[in-house]
Amino acid sequence: MAFGSKKGKLFTEINITPLTDIFLVLLIIMMVVAPSFQSMDNAITIPEINSGSAIEEKNATVSITKEGLMYINGKEIQPETLTDELAAIKPNLEKPEVVVKADEKVKSSEIMKVMNAAQDAEYKKLIVAGEPLTKKEQKTLQKQNENENPGA
Repeated sequence: MAFGSKKGKLFTEINITPLTDIFLVLLIIMMVVAPSFQSMDNAITIPEINSGSAIEEKNATVSITKEGLMYINGKEIQPETLTDELAAIKPNLEKPEVVVKADEKVKSSEIMKVMNAAQDAEYKKLIVAGEPLTKKEQKTLQKQNENENPGA
């Protein structure tokens, strides 16, 4: 036995080709199996979100300022007459839908009052606008109402 001969030389390099093949096979398996994990519960239907779509102004729009003032299509109303006001304008609308625009500081209980009033007035659809009323919109509503009702 000769230790210096080239025939008995030790193999010190690692062949990574089989390792790469194993990782590629695992990657393909995960790519095939992963979509089935996403649709495990078919009993739940997730609602679609219309991002960036404009809200039609042909609906009844209830605006609520951070002070709690309510407006229907720009006209100030008392919260206790909300159901009656919604029922009164319903025949003039193309679609029986209520759009709620509220300031971010408005409590959710106020929005729930609008929802209940819309249900009592027999509206079929209620849309909560994603953007709250801007300060400019609030001032415009207040000025518009002051011009229409100077003594109020």
